[in-house]
Order: sequence, then structure tokens, then C-alpha cells
Amino acid sequence: MNIVTELSLNPDIQSRAIELRNMLQRASYEYYVLDAPIMEDSVYDALYHELKEIEAQYPQMITSDSPTQRVGEKANTQLGSVQHHIPLYSLDNAFTDDDVATWQERCQKGLSTTAFPDEFLGRFLDSVCELKIDGSAIALTYEHGLLVRGATRGDGISGEDITPNIKTIRSIPLRLNLENPPDRLEVRGEAFLPIAVFDEINQERSQTSETLFANPRNAAAGTLRQLDTRIVAKRRLDFFAYTLHLPPSDRNPQSQWEALEFLEIIGFRVNPNKQLCTSIEELQNYYQYWSTARLKLPYMTDGMVIKINSFMQQEQLGFTQRTPRWAIAWKYPAEEMPTIIEAVTVQVGRTGTLTPVAELRPVLLAGTTVSRATLHNSDRLAELDLHIGDTAIVRKAGEIIPEVVRILPELRLSGAMRFVMPTHCPECGQPVLKPEDEAATRCINLECPAIVRGAIEHWVSREAMDINGIGEKLVRQLVTENHVTSVADLYELTSEKLRSLDRMGEKSADKIIMAIAQSKTKSWGRVLYGLGIRQVGSVNAQNITDNFPNVELLARSSPEAIASIYGIGAEIAKSICEWFRKDTNQQLVERLQASGLQFVSEQKDNRVIAINPNIAGKTFVVTGTLPTLKRDEAKALIQSASGKVTESVSKKTHYLVVGADAGSKLEKAQSLGVSLLSEEDLLNLLGTNVLVET
Repeated sequence: MNIVTELSLNPDIQSRAIELRNMLQRASYEYYVLDAPIMEDSVYDALYHELKEIEAQYPQMITSDSPTQRVGEKANTQLGSVQHHIPLYSLDNAFTDDDVATWQERCQKGLSTTAFPDEFLGRFLDSVCELKIDGSAIALTYEHGLLVRGATRGDGISGEDITPNIKTIRSIPLRLNLENPPDRLEVRGEAFLPIAVFDEINQERSQTSETLFANPRNAAAGTLRQLDTRIVAKRRLDFFAYTLHLPPSDRNPQSQWEALEFLEIIGFRVNPNKQLCTSIEELQNYYQYWSTARLKLPYMTDGMVIKINSFMQQEQLGFTQRTPRWAIAWKYPAEEMPTIIEAVTVQVGRTGTLTPVAELRPVLLAGTTVSRATLHNSDRLAELDLHIGDTAIVRKAGEIIPEVVRILPELRLSGAMRFVMPTHCPECGQPVLKPEDEAATRCINLECPAIVRGAIEHWVSREAMDINGIGEKLVRQLVTENHVTSVADLYELTSEKLRSLDRMGEKSADKIIMAIAQSKTKSWGRVLYGLGIRQVGSVNAQNITDNFPNVELLARSSPEAIASIYGIGAEIAKSICEWFRKDTNQQLVERLQASGLQFVSEQKDNRVIAINPNIAGKTFVVTGTLPTLKRDEAKALIQSASGKVTESVSKKTHYLVVGADAGSKLEKAQSLGVSLLSEEDLLNLLGTNVLVET
């Protein structure tokens, strides 16, 4: 007998299945959203088992909002990319009371210059404060009240389809508690791992010798991208909703506060620590209270989000290219921790700069173990009055680079030795120099092994000459064996010389010689960057060579002429002129020219891009191995479209272009909420402005 006939003979089964779904959904809502369980776990398990048996016997009765559909029974094969119906914007950041006050004044002025002349000037705009949960933003789409899609934020325009994983999160309803739901409703919020769950996961991973997660945020992001929903369900992600998008209607919420209340009514968990503020003092008090009270919360939070309450005012204020004008994130200060300075070492960079580094007793800081921290320079050392064995407060500058914030002299041990910068280079033993108008101490011996190694490593790097096969270890060997004392010596190397080095075979030596020869075809802009002139980065080098088509013109130019180039300041111009005035550098250029290096601009790459509004003025970072483009080619495409390319991710970065084997830059971008692009996304963003000449 077929299923339809059986069901027609057993009408009670259908009503029982509906009754079970309703009871289980209500129990989940009361337990996961309201924290008010209405039944024992054993009762829930029994009802769940009964529903599962009915659906196993009658598969056609399974509905997408059934509690049994929360956990997938087998792994996904891939995460597809989906377009967001409504973009997910990032937020501007505030760090001080003044930043928040300035934002409020900007909003007041924005409203007063639109439909309400002068009405809002000096008048505080009611604002809703919510804790900024340290997790992963996700977008949920409901059609006719049923969850049909969950997606990651991605770049704000498109994200990854993680619907099966979303269905494992118990605080996300599969069906809305809403009569006559609209055709489409969208909810935005933050998926996160509670601290206790995070600790349990790491404890389990420790017992099985798996790599520990660095922090709950990274663990949540990685969990959402898992291909096996069984693993996702086991990790017990949680969710807070904070944004609602409804089709236009007179019955819709008219403010953020009303929207949060509406979200709770229809089945979502909303952070209970929200507050409607009617003065700047209330904003400040909320921030101050939670700056310490947050440490007792069962989840991580790194600040607060402030939104203008009125939706009408939000609409009038609008958006910039990437952020809403009516909202801002007020971030807490960088995490700080005390530890012991066990020693201080001094590093010598490629320009001869001596950098003192504190060797620390390892300490967990912002989710990672830190054992070294920069001390910057001798001026900073004098300011700190650092002694070996001191207790120091350490933080992550810009949330990446560990630095010593201050010393606690009251904990200093008797007889502790004050650290003083060396008077001689720790690499070559020559006297060092500290100009009165500079903070840096430098070794000025151009034959210093550290300077030579640094110059060569910079020259062979991917952004400069891109000489494959020559890494840090080989450079050290070449310098130690006195085969290379400047970058020009690379072009006099032979396969025989390379084969004389340890662990260097004939094929490897031949490949390196070939790579060195191929580097002679690199552009004048890359050669200028490769010379390692202080303050001249790869982007500046290209900009300079676009205006000075050969080395002779640049070497004879005045600082004023160089500084007249857009984006090139007086300090960079001075550095270039001083470099070319030195006899040793003039001789280096002559040797490189004789070896066939390019010191004259050639015709532009045959791939030409017009100014693109999607790219122009935005800052990009490229990391990892792209499928078809070299990273330098991707950078050139971005620059040709009037975009900016930098080497490090910061809060000013708009996009990170990500390839395979991306490392710390990807982690940093994710922690800052920087939009991520694949190579395909980048080319789509460039759009029809890509013109290929034949």
C-alpha cells in the first residue's frame, strides 16, 4: 500500500506529527531563547524520538521546519556562494568618548541638512546600545515564515551558503512564530560559541592531540564553514538576532527598539543587555559598566554597537559606500596582560635599524600565546625605564603586534639591571649611530651581514624581483660563504658556485640561475622597490616610476619634484634623493644596469582597466596563491582601476583578496570584519572595465 493511501487511513498520524513538532519547537524556544525550560530533557528526547519514527515510516511527512531536520545525517560536499538580497554593511569604529560625541553631532548635522533644517542641531538622537558579540555575522532568509537560507557575511554582497549548519543552532527558529508571515523576511545576527562550550571543545581537542582553537570567534567562524553538520551540531553554536528587514507595511516596527522586541516575539533570541539611551551620558555609562561587567558574561564581547533608534532617521542618514551613517561600534581597549621580561635582544633590519625586542615569559594575550614583544627604539626604552626581570604590561598594538605598554617598577627586584641599547652593532661589531632628530639607532656599515642579508631577501621577494628558490636559509649561506655581498653579486653567480653549498643539487642550482636571469625582465617599478630605499613601498615605487620613466631622471631630480607626485610626501622624496647621492648606491645601479636589469619604463601591461567606481579609492590586500593570477598581476589590476594596494591588513582595509594557503592576514581580516574576495569575486568587481588588448 502506498504512503498516500496509508495516511488517508490513519488521519490521526498527521495530527500527531504536527502536535509533536509544535511541542518540540516551543520547548526549544523556551529553553534556548528564554532560558526557561518547560520539560525535562528525558521528556524532550522521548517526544523527539516519536516524531523521528513517524517521519522515518512516512518520509513524505517530513517538513523543512521539523526539529529533526536541524542536524544533517551526512556531510555536505561544498559551500556554495550566494548573493545577499540586502547588503551586510560593516561599521565604523569609535574608541573614545569624543569619537562617539562626534558621531552623534555628525548624525544631528546630517538630519538638519536634509528634511529638517536646524531642527536636530545640538539635540541628542535617541540611540539603542547593544553588546557587540565577538562571533560571526550571518544572514537568515525566511519565506512564508520558513527558514530557507542561512549565509555568512562574506564581503557584504555575497557570502557562503551554510543553511544546513544554521539549522543546527537551536536558538534560530526553523519556523517563525508569526501569523500570516510575509513572503520574505530577513534577519541578521551573530553566531557565537559560549565560553564554556569553547573550553570544552579545546579540552577534547587537547586529549586527542588536535590543534587548539585560538579563541571563540575563530572557532565559531570555522564551525560555520564545516562540511559535516554533525560536527557543527556537536559544537553547540548560539545566536543573537539584532537586525530585521521586512517588506514595507504600516504595521512594521518603526524603530530599532521595536524591531528587537518584534524579533523576540517571532521566536528569536535577542541579547538581554540592550538599552535605549536618551543622552550622551547614558551611552557613556553603558560603555563604562560593560567594560568590566562583560568579563562575567558567558560569551565574548569586544565593545558595544550604537544605532540611531528611529528607522525614519536611519533612512534619512543613509549609508556611505561601506558603512551606515546611523550606527557605530564603540570598541573596548586592546586586551592587556602582565608578564615578566626575561631578556632583551636586538634585531638588525635591512636598513640597519636596531630594534630592541623583549623576550617574555609566555602569556596568553587576545587568544594567542605571546613570548616576544617589540620595544620599538631607544627613546621608548628610556621612557619605559626597562630593567631585566621587570613585570611589564603587554598588549597587541593594532590587535596584531605585541608591544610593551608600561613597566610596573613597584614589582622590580632588587639589583635588577637596566637595559641600555648597544653602542656597537650586535651583528658586525661596528659603532652605531643615532641621529638627534630620529628615534632609530642604526648600523651604518653597509657591509654588515644583517644589512646585506636583509637587502638580498628584500630584492628576491615576490613583490620585488620574485626570484624563486632563494630563501632566508640560502641567503644566509651565500653571505656567510662570501659569495654575495650585494644584490648585484647575484647576477654573477654560477651554477658551480651554488652547487658548492650544502644540500644544493645540480637541478636546484640550475633552476635558481634561471630564476635570476628571468628577474632581469622585471619592470623599472619593481626594480626601484627592490633597491630597498627607506619608506619606498611597492605602490609608491610604481607611482614614482610612472612619473620618472628612467633612473637617470629620478637620480637627478630634486626633492620638490619627487614630492609633487600625488601620494609622495617630503620624507619619501628626501629619502630617495639621499639614497642616490651615495657613491656606493650609484655604483650598485651601474652594476645592475650592466647586468641587464630594467631601469627604463616599458609600455604598460596589455591588460588595461578604466577607473572603476567599485575599486577607485578603496584599499586592498592580496594574500595566498590565486587560481590563475599571480599576486602581482592582481595588484596591477587593482592599481590600474585606481584602487590602492597595501601589504598589511588594518581597519582601513576594504577588501582582502584571498587565495589558497592564506595565513595570518586572513585571520586578521576576519577579526576586523574586512570583506573577503576570491579571485573570481575580484574580477567580477572589476566588471566590464577590464579591457584586454591583442
